Amino acid sequence: MITTADLIAVSLAAVVVLFTFVYRQFTTQNLPLPPGPKPRFFTGNIHQVPFTTPWLTYASWSKIYGPLVYLRIFKTRVLVLNTAKSALDLLEARSAIYSDRPTSWSTSALGGKRQIIFGMSSQNRRFRIYRKALHIGLNIRAVQDYSPIQVQETHTFLKSLLKSPENVFAHIRRFRFIGMSTRNAVAQIMKISYGYQVENDDDPFVRMIEDGIALFRTAFRGFWMWIDIFPLLKFVPDWLPGAGFKRKAREFSKKADEIDQAPYSWAKNNIATGNYTESFTSKHLEDDMLLPTEEKDDIIKYCSAALYIGGADTTVSAITSFFWLMSVYPEVQKKAQQEVEQMIGGRLPTPADHGSMPYISALVKEVVRWAPAAPLGLNVFIPGLRHCVTEDDIYEGYYIPKGTTIIANIWAITHDPEIYPNPSIFDPTRHLGERPQVDPLKFVFGFGRRVCPGAHFAESSMFLTIASVLATFDINKALSPDGREIEPPMEWTSGVTNRLKPFSCRITPRFKDINGILGM
Repeated sequence: MITTADLIAVSLAAVVVLFTFVYRQFTTQNLPLPPGPKPRFFTGNIHQVPFTTPWLTYASWSKIYGPLVYLRIFKTRVLVLNTAKSALDLLEARSAIYSDRPTSWSTSALGGKRQIIFGMSSQNRRFRIYRKALHIGLNIRAVQDYSPIQVQETHTFLKSLLKSPENVFAHIRRFRFIGMSTRNAVAQIMKISYGYQVENDDDPFVRMIEDGIALFRTAFRGFWMWIDIFPLLKFVPDWLPGAGFKRKAREFSKKADEIDQAPYSWAKNNIATGNYTESFTSKHLEDDMLLPTEEKDDIIKYCSAALYIGGADTTVSAITSFFWLMSVYPEVQKKAQQEVEQMIGGRLPTPADHGSMPYISALVKEVVRWAPAAPLGLNVFIPGLRHCVTEDDIYEGYYIPKGTTIIANIWAITHDPEIYPNPSIFDPTRHLGERPQVDPLKFVFGFGRRVCPGAHFAESSMFLTIASVLATFDINKALSPDGREIEPPMEWTSGVTNRLKPFSCRITPRFKDINGILGM
């Protein structure tokens, strides 16, 4: 029976909810939007947003408009966060409403019905299941289980450098589905994801990924940005002149399904024989309690694909920057090599050495601070890795409308002189001592519920590769025909990931018995 007290309680609750709603509507409608460059009436700010190194433009705008820079691309609202405080306040402290993804018609058209985690809405019931599965497979304890794989593949990378140091970027660079990867990194992540051993660059799975990236580039080129801006364009008939992009999308979607399914099927069949290498896939297939039985195959397949599609990008960007930085900062290289020699002598490093090499650990942090792999998490014109706010919000006296796309300018954060004095200078000591500067690993792997689940693995891989290269090789500037040092150019690519373009450098063994050290 409903009592008078129950009616009073319900009535009071209704009044509170109504008052909160009315107050919020009144308040937000009378608050200004965050500042930003003046938009045009119809197109907004599209004419002002650069396609290359946009993080630099946004950082320069923040000096004019403040930490929040508001843009409009036709009807799409975009808010760029240029400081650590604003990014942490919104994407971390308010992650409950700032962890969604904006709807991207181009991504869904290219990817078909694939339920991959990168672009999945935080409101999707699978989102938490995916995150849980990836956390179990990539937490600190799990990463320790992968140490033998990391060591084996790092040694393979060192042997490649010894055989043909002049081809360092051929060893480092392999095009992938998103961004770039190294054969070393691909091999690591394929073995960790599926227990699969990549033998060479002509490996069938490596070729499959290369074919996928080639299709992605041709399918995405040109028209797709406009589909996100004008979704009705997705209904353009296939036979219409200029609609070839739709046929490319179907072709890519089919290839993407193959990339998801083929290595997973290989792993599953191999596990069934009982003769297999333990991997992310095998652990989850053998655990009957972790995942819903009826969806188990689907979930493991997409989580494993997420590992090897996106797992190596941060590592690759960092290792490329590392080679450039060591050639430009020889004093840092020498100090790092001294620590390696003092701590491990004549053997090669292992992941277990991480805690005993503070200067190398600081060097890793400084590499990712100086050159963050995803300086924006994305370019505003590239769909997939953006945040989106799920309800109207108020921050620092500004109104942030529901549905606004949120971009964290990670480059601006890691180059903020307020927290990193002289940010353009590469200086690992800023992360040492009694009062180290803010750990950049807090920013470069993302924020809130969208933080990269592979952060521990990426950090471990970067440490092992960097320490191993320093233990075995010297990196110097290239020489001209007359023996003069050549300053390496600092030219960047621009896209989902940020990395230095190939440059010339000299890589020479540090010891005469290098073959013995590498077991050759």
